[in-house]
Amino acid sequence: MADASVSLDSLRGLRTAPQLDAAATEELRAALLPRLQRCEWFTVGVMAPSAEAAVQALRALEGALGWDAHELDPAGEALASIEGPVFLKANQNNGRFLVRRESGLGQGVLITGHSPVEPEAEDTWGPLPLDLFAA
Repeated sequence: MADASVSLDSLRGLRTAPQLDAAATEELRAALLPRLQRCEWFTVGVMAPSAEAAVQALRALEGALGWDAHELDPAGEALASIEGPVFLKANQNNGRFLVRRESGLGQGVLITGHSPVEPEAEDTWGPLPLDLFAA
């Protein structure tokens, strides 16, 4: 996908997030932030080549948005024992995340905004590049 055509809506249905240059990354982030501000809480899915990359993407997102850090769900597998591609699911409502082995996925971040107060603001955005919120 060419950077010039990247919009939040153009990402819907993609299997993996596009690679973006700095200008397109900033434009996508600028389009996303006002939509996120309308929601009260979020669930996040990260499709990544490793558990380390998935957690790194989650931590960058948390830092960029000023969220409290999610904790690894004690019912989940130890991150160090997980090899290969993964899917991370974080739930801001309970403050926890799980990582599971998952082959055949693309790569990217999916963010679902929840808003009981303003249901029309609810949506799922992505797949966003893993480094969209990297410092």
